[in-house]
Amino acid sequence: MPKNSKVVKRDLDDEVIESVKDLLSNEDSSDDAFKKSELMVDDQEEKDVDVEEGSDVEDERPAWNSKLQYILAQVGFSVGLGNVWRFPYLCQKNGGGAYLVPYLILLLIIGIPLFFLELAVGQRIRRGSIGVWNYISPKLGGIGFASCVVCFFVALYYNVIIGWSLFYFSQSFQHPLPWDQCPLVKNTSHTFVEPECEKSSATTYYWYREALNISSSLSESGGLNWKMTICLLAAWVMVCLAMIKGIQSSGKIMYFSSLFPYVVLLCFLIRGLLLNGSVDGIRHMFTPKLEIMLEPKVWREAATQVFFALGLGFGGVIAFSSYNKRDNNCHFDAVLVSFINFFTSVLATLVVFAVLGFKANIINEKCVIQNSEKILKLLKIGNLSQDMIPHHINFSSITAEDYNLVYDIIQKVKEEEFDSLGLKSCQIEDELNKAVQGTGLAFIAFTEAMTHFPASPFWSVMFFLMLVNLGLGSMFGTIEGIITPIVDTFKIRKEILTVICCLVAFFIGLIFVQRSGNYFVTMFDDYSATLPLLIVVILENIAVTRIYGIDKFMEDLKDMLGFSPSQYYYYMWKYVSPLVLLCLLVASIVQMGLSPPGYNAWIEDTAMEEFHSYPTWGMIVCISLMVLAILPVPVVFMVRRCNLIDDSSGSLASVSYKRGRIIKEPVNLEGDNTSLIHGKSPSEVPSPNFGKNIYRKQTGSPTLDTAPNGRYGIGYLMADMPDMPESDL
Repeated sequence: MPKNSKVVKRDLDDEVIESVKDLLSNEDSSDDAFKKSELMVDDQEEKDVDVEEGSDVEDERPAWNSKLQYILAQVGFSVGLGNVWRFPYLCQKNGGGAYLVPYLILLLIIGIPLFFLELAVGQRIRRGSIGVWNYISPKLGGIGFASCVVCFFVALYYNVIIGWSLFYFSQSFQHPLPWDQCPLVKNTSHTFVEPECEKSSATTYYWYREALNISSSLSESGGLNWKMTICLLAAWVMVCLAMIKGIQSSGKIMYFSSLFPYVVLLCFLIRGLLLNGSVDGIRHMFTPKLEIMLEPKVWREAATQVFFALGLGFGGVIAFSSYNKRDNNCHFDAVLVSFINFFTSVLATLVVFAVLGFKANIINEKCVIQNSEKILKLLKIGNLSQDMIPHHINFSSITAEDYNLVYDIIQKVKEEEFDSLGLKSCQIEDELNKAVQGTGLAFIAFTEAMTHFPASPFWSVMFFLMLVNLGLGSMFGTIEGIITPIVDTFKIRKEILTVICCLVAFFIGLIFVQRSGNYFVTMFDDYSATLPLLIVVILENIAVTRIYGIDKFMEDLKDMLGFSPSQYYYYMWKYVSPLVLLCLLVASIVQMGLSPPGYNAWIEDTAMEEFHSYPTWGMIVCISLMVLAILPVPVVFMVRRCNLIDDSSGSLASVSYKRGRIIKEPVNLEGDNTSLIHGKSPSEVPSPNFGKNIYRKQTGSPTLDTAPNGRYGIGYLMADMPDMPESDL
């Protein structure tokens, strides 16, 4: 028989088979499987024939150009600013090298299993967070909306940090660096150093006064800081241009934004190891303090860092994995990305403390010189006797060891009046124990260290360009966690939605570029994500293991991966991870309750930070952030539970995905255990096997743009059904 005749015959057979399926799907059967949403696709044999015979098989959902591009996207999303300025601080604060033990244990218990879970559901269902959780359990469909809200809150202030980095980057092309020295103030009679700078330091003054021009309290807005407003606009323009075409545009940028930070970190590590004092910093960093490791606070902070380092609950992980092929080995991806994230944190810690060790050595040398001069003055005026100074001590070229020897002798001899002498103990460890994190590390401590580097402008340019790229990589995943689920659900053009989202976020983000904007960044960072994301991930775990069924999910993974995942994941998902997450949630609530809600305000007169409690309206904003982030979960649950939306609304739970068309079916909202695996009999619940033939155009179908994330974001051909709403809600 001619080849074309085979194609015609097969198409006719397909039409007959689908007609029978349509009749069966509408039949009033007592089998619950017919009352649930179904995805009916051809079996593997037909799929293979289609491909072999060169039919018009197509899957127009955007896909990654390569596995490397996808891995770089996930690495770029998970490896962010926290790896550089949060992990080193926690490592130093919580026992040095000993902190790595609880971190690795918790990475294996909650990090990798939950990361694997999100990768698997995204890749299997091939939808964003809203579509994924709406499909698994319509009553818990609010999980996806909550993820979108949290992503939006985080994107608002995270891009402000990128704006700050852009400002410092733009100011780094000059020598000496503008934060190298305190500015001089001239009046009619004489010139003097700016008092605020003299009381603090050049880098601290530049950060608070020149960059932020910060106000003294949250209530004192002080108007817009136009320099930071322009930088914020530039940051949002960069994000918008990179994301406007989805992964087709952002995926290419990942090659630079994800790899460039590693180049910079390695350059800084090599340069740092050649600096005097760097070994002292690294030794201090990794000296284990085993007694601290037993404290519950250490484990709570390690669990929190693991949780946020991998981007769990944001929806970005699900969105990125939804563009994968169905048979991609997401288990390998989960383990690989998790350990890349961990080793990146360790690399960043080495870099930070090599540089801080160099900075501490310089400060210690200044301390030795200043206090040696004090000792010489005390010797001249007779307050100290020359006899107590060892003969080999030469104050003109005294070392830190010699100074500490003299210091100890004077302290013993002049024990009663020692405090009045005003001498300081110059120890490198004392300087290294001054733990700094966040903006204090990046924009104050690290910038001060770089002023002492040879060719300091070059290193400053590299450092802040690295921060920009780290931030952009995380922003791409965060914005994808907003755009992808909304496009998949509401069929909005991705380009239009991206532009609208970025515009709205920029105008709301203007509150962060007021003179009081830094205090709002602190507020959002503390309250907008921590508790809501923990609740979201706990509900994700419950939805998969309890409502959908852990056994069915393991079968899905076997069907998708081609092998059975280790039973380790079974027990982690079912028992251990939920328990650890609940403990972490309770510990976070207790910690939040014990810590007075407030912020550190910069006081210009004293040139110091001072703790302020939030005003009443500030507390209302903090509570509102948490409530708004988690509100979609109970709202959607009640809407589904009380049937406030008509069953024929066309939601993912009430639509059967057929090849080339949609057929509405009765919805059984009580049965939220829709199976993901391909059904072989009426008693089994079939799976959304998103093979290529699901997008194949049928004879006589209307000619529509069928790309799931294309112009209209539609993942299937819609039959000519006037009663069919366009929304998936």
